Amino acid sequence: MRLLLAEDERRVRAFVARGLSEEGFQVREAGDGAEALGLLEAEQFDLLLLDWMLPRSSGLEVLRTLRARSDVTPIIMLTARDAVSDRTLALNEGADDYLVKPFAFEELLARVRAVLRRASGRASGTLSCADLTLDPATRKVVRQGKEIRLTAREFALLTFLLEHAGEVVSRSRIVEAVWEHDFETFSNVVEVYIRYLRAKIDEPFPRKLIQTVRGVGYSLRDEP
Repeated sequence: MRLLLAEDERRVRAFVARGLSEEGFQVREAGDGAEALGLLEAEQFDLLLLDWMLPRSSGLEVLRTLRARSDVTPIIMLTARDAVSDRTLALNEGADDYLVKPFAFEELLARVRAVLRRASGRASGTLSCADLTLDPATRKVVRQGKEIRLTAREFALLTFLLEHAGEVVSRSRIVEAVWEHDFETFSNVVEVYIRYLRAKIDEPFPRKLIQTVRGVGYSLRDEP
């Protein structure tokens, strides 16, 4: 899941971005409203975390601009403005949720997941291959009726493989998508995490889904 965090307070932005990244989300950051709008025009995001008091186009202006051009990206407003009139205004303008600063990270995380769950719908958001299913909103992975516990990075890797099920994906593509770094920096990290993932979703079951394509990369596919 790709999130855009638009927040001008650097310490708040760094804290929230780090916490969400540790939970397996891919987070892009913007320090003002104009930068946020530019990123939203150039890239696709699953959710926008939007501070109200942004320079160069306030959060409310960003919200209005997005909804005026029929952009339905889910939006959670983050702001110190706690008046009922402010909350009502933001929600009426098209925000999906509203969280008052200061907030606990655990509450933010719960709201992010709830908004994503509502936006995608449980059924339509489910990824699957053979008897393996993954729900991005609830972060639940199940195979043959057995729930499988994954770390945040294992979950992100499996999500990427399921999104590209049947395709052969290179190691460099995996690193860019899951770790967001240059491939050279992570020489064997893909092999290590593929091994972790196989131990959980393949080895306990007779049918193996993660295939190695020598010299190219990996493919998640349903083959005998």
